[in-house]
Amino acid sequence: MTRREIRDKIFKIVFTAEFNTQEEMKEQLELAFDTEMPGDEEDDPMLYASVSEKDKEYITDKVMDILAHKDAIDNTISEISEGWKLPRIGKEELAILRLGVYEVVYDETIPEKVAINEAVELAKKYCDVSASKFVNALLAKLVKKEESGNATE
Repeated sequence: MTRREIRDKIFKIVFTAEFNTQEEMKEQLELAFDTEMPGDEEDDPMLYASVSEKDKEYITDKVMDILAHKDAIDNTISEISEGWKLPRIGKEELAILRLGVYEVVYDETIPEKVAINEAVELAKKYCDVSASKFVNALLAKLVKKEESGNATE
């Protein structure tokens, strides 16, 4: 899988967290890699693509780490989205922001610009037209905040 395909898969699993308990997420992770799940492969061939063990492990680790930091990530989203309470943010946008904030704050292997760009691309793919600008603005604000916070330390 490409990095973009991996990120897409991570987004889809993180999205399901909004509708499942922590315990149910273990089952959701298993289902995310089940190539025998019924559905329309033509609508989303990535959903049913076979995933290598290495990619499966990477995706699972990232999803579990995002979920482990979910409260802190949500607090960060609340801070940078002045005037937008979390329930007001669309579920797709929220999942994309959780992934983007995670990559900016917790994943040092991903450059901030890449994290923002990929989040914007996910928003263009899965959300309405204005969502990509919203995601871009919030993550850019976070990066600026991170840079100014690190500069004072």
